[in-house]
Amino acid sequence: MGDMTIDLSGSGMLAITRDSLAALRAALIRDAGPSAAGYLQEAGYAGGGALLEAFRRWLSSRGAGSPETLSIDGFQREATEFFRRAGWGSLHVGALHDTVATLDSADWGEAVPGSAEQPACHVSAGMFADFFGRVADAPLAVMEVECRSAGGSRCRFLLGSTEVMQQVYEEMSRGTEYEAAVTAAA
Repeated sequence: MGDMTIDLSGSGMLAITRDSLAALRAALIRDAGPSAAGYLQEAGYAGGGALLEAFRRWLSSRGAGSPETLSIDGFQREATEFFRRAGWGSLHVGALHDTVATLDSADWGEAVPGSAEQPACHVSAGMFADFFGRVADAPLAVMEVECRSAGGSRCRFLLGSTEVMQQVYEEMSRGTEYEAAVTAAA
């Protein structure tokens, strides 16, 4: 296999400490209130293209093909390893009721355990929407429904079409638990 490292500078990426990202999030929430989530999601979304190109180069260096040619199992394995090596943490790709994809992590790097009352991995949500939307060649929406920052044992992101995710969001806004909201949107 080829080089197992990720070329950050050659990929338009840079390393930032978890403490720096947590401080940025805390300052935005303090100063911008609920608007902070949108700002952080926008920042994450803006980086999805560069992240996908870094993933493509990394796959190529490993002789693994391209994201579009990998089997589902192959994509899950390679994406998990890529995100882990990039410092984000482990990632398990799954599905919920065959309606939405799930991304689960017990060690997601953006989470700061006990620092929030609600899911708070906003940069990741934006990043996943653009990254996976580009892989799928279709717009995707992402919502974090469990978060280590809010006391959960894992971070769980739901990915789906914008229409389905809007329905899930509306159901959850009425107090429906997310799994039931996904079932209702099916």
